[in-house]
Amino acid sequence: MRKNAVGNTKRKKEYLDNLGYPVGDFLIRLKNCALARNKVVEFRATRLVEAVAKALKEMGYVSDISKEGHELKVSLAYKNKAPVLSDVILVSKPSRRVYLSSDEIKKEKSPYIMLLTTTYGVISSTQAIKKNVGGEVIARIL
Repeated sequence: MRKNAVGNTKRKKEYLDNLGYPVGDFLIRLKNCALARNKVVEFRATRLVEAVAKALKEMGYVSDISKEGHELKVSLAYKNKAPVLSDVILVSKPSRRVYLSSDEIKKEKSPYIMLLTTTYGVISSTQAIKKNVGGEVIARIL
């Protein structure tokens, strides 16, 4: 019998080491855990993933972040037994990067909050407007 990738820890570790776009995978895992009503997401820690997790904590989508070795444990925030994070749309991908200036961010009219990488680090679109800075749009979060 063949073991699946999730059951075999060695294969799971190999899968986690071969991710092509870790930030995108991290955000989609957060979304899936919110839809499944799970509370904790474990992910391989990188600097960008940690910065995104800290930005999500500042925005109120994540309640707790802890780092143990190379593992990052993120606890989702819940309000009235429902997850605060309801939708994530990836904008920039490895094949297509999307950049917006501060003026273009101001013109953007949608209920989504954008997550951007800027010279100030990973920040939300509201903070980017306050600081009058643009950058690469990682995702739109509702």
